[in-house]
Amino acid sequence: MDLGYAISCEEHPPLDIVRHARRAEEAGFPFALISDHFHPWIDRQGQSPFVWGVLGAIATETESLRLGTGVTCPTIRIHPAIVGQAAATAAALMPGRFFLGVGTGENLNEHILGDRWPSASERLDMLEEAVELMRELWKGELTSFDGDHYVVQDARIYTLPDEPIEVVVAASASEAAELAGRIGDGLVSTAPQANLVDVFLEAGGSGPRYGQLSVCWAKNEEEARRTALEVWPNAGLKGPLSQELALPSHFEAAVEMVDEDAISETVVCGPDAERHLEGIQMFLDAGFDHVYVHQIGPDQEGFMTFYEREILAAAGTLEPAREQAVGA
Repeated sequence: MDLGYAISCEEHPPLDIVRHARRAEEAGFPFALISDHFHPWIDRQGQSPFVWGVLGAIATETESLRLGTGVTCPTIRIHPAIVGQAAATAAALMPGRFFLGVGTGENLNEHILGDRWPSASERLDMLEEAVELMRELWKGELTSFDGDHYVVQDARIYTLPDEPIEVVVAASASEAAELAGRIGDGLVSTAPQANLVDVFLEAGGSGPRYGQLSVCWAKNEEEARRTALEVWPNAGLKGPLSQELALPSHFEAAVEMVDEDAISETVVCGPDAERHLEGIQMFLDAGFDHVYVHQIGPDQEGFMTFYEREILAAAGTLEPAREQAVGA
């Protein structure tokens, strides 16, 4: 099991993000995933830089950190041909250490150009075609493509990495997990749901399985709970709201029902190392083999020091409670 770091573009300005990525590498995290949004979830989070510019800066400030988008929606706001070119450039900047995480996105980020927000099944179809198109372009040949959703005419990507770009597919439901198993080089999810891993493997998936754990380290649990509720109350929302709400103000209204108790159900709060390890263990038991940790709030250095001293080595000794029978 590898333990990684989640870079939250919704909470931090770009220069701080670059510094955090460099610090994560120094602390011993072997990989990270960086969010790709146009808007933050709520106004209080306060940031949302263009991820492709930030990736270039991180590339120059790190040497070994493996970095992927967590995740990019290559279907509506940005045409997949442009995402394909951006990903190829990022991979050329970070030889052997960039991967592209993709998903069907959220209305929050994809409606901004006036596009219709499609149904969940249509978004999956669009994502499958987008990945097919990007892989055609990554061959480096003059490409024309006439699909159900996208058209490309006489396009060629000239700047390419030496190695193929891995594409990991996000899933929060079984239909997306099946797609990840069929077309992806890996799976990414934000909840320790064993059924998603099972569907991924049964559909032929054999790559890494990334699970995101949200935590809020602080000197005491009370402070951590307050910070998590203030900065990331959207962690307490359940169901499809995160995909369907269109504006940060809509999320502001929805999270009025969320309190500290609801947050503590989904976010590991405080300085108890055992609770952090238990959170990691839940993903291992569900079949994930990579866990990346999202520290909520401004104190990234306190989190880094804590994980450097108390978590990284201990996490390496954890074992899953069950074996994956298919595709493992």
